[in-house]
Amino acid sequence: MDRQAEILGRVRPSPFYTFVAAISWPFVRWLYRLQAEGVENLPQDGGYVLAANHVSNFDPWPLGIPIWPRRYLRFMAKSELFWWPLGPLIRAGGAFEVRRGERDVEAIKKAVELVRQGHIVVMFPHGTRQRKGLVKKHQPRSHTGAARIAIDAGAPLVPAAIAGTDRLSRFGPLRVRYGKPLDLDGLDPHTATERLMAEIERLSEGL
Repeated sequence: MDRQAEILGRVRPSPFYTFVAAISWPFVRWLYRLQAEGVENLPQDGGYVLAANHVSNFDPWPLGIPIWPRRYLRFMAKSELFWWPLGPLIRAGGAFEVRRGERDVEAIKKAVELVRQGHIVVMFPHGTRQRKGLVKKHQPRSHTGAARIAIDAGAPLVPAAIAGTDRLSRFGPLRVRYGKPLDLDGLDPHTATERLMAEIERLSEGL
């Protein structure tokens, strides 16, 4: 088995992820008229960090549907959600735990490991859902986790912007715009995060 086949075999989604994606696809594509730009900017193989603005809990759908079924997403979810029977379903859907409000070293290590194995790990560097482009005043402007994971894993950091997931009752359209991987050579996580946030803001313009 060659390296590419080995990677693709190891990152195959769970049956539950496949089921949810399959039943979601027609709703997201047709009912909510998902518009995706910049799919060609995404790495075709290997792991990377996909970092986007955070609008609603529905954000993973417009991020993941344009690249499914070839690729699928892994993402952090707050530890409070991992109770029976919800926890097993969330894990099967690609999530892993993070303890919010503290620096969760284990979650970062888990994310780095997943990226190195060839997974796409989704991060929301704002750390909280936004409304009309603003961040809640009591929250830090951005978190460095996405940049740290990409740098530690030696993997691409890809910015993205989402719009429309906070207006689901209006039935779309949903929009996502993927940017080109950032050049992280020689950057520390804080500087890389500043560039990431600037690029997410640029991608958000006009969505």
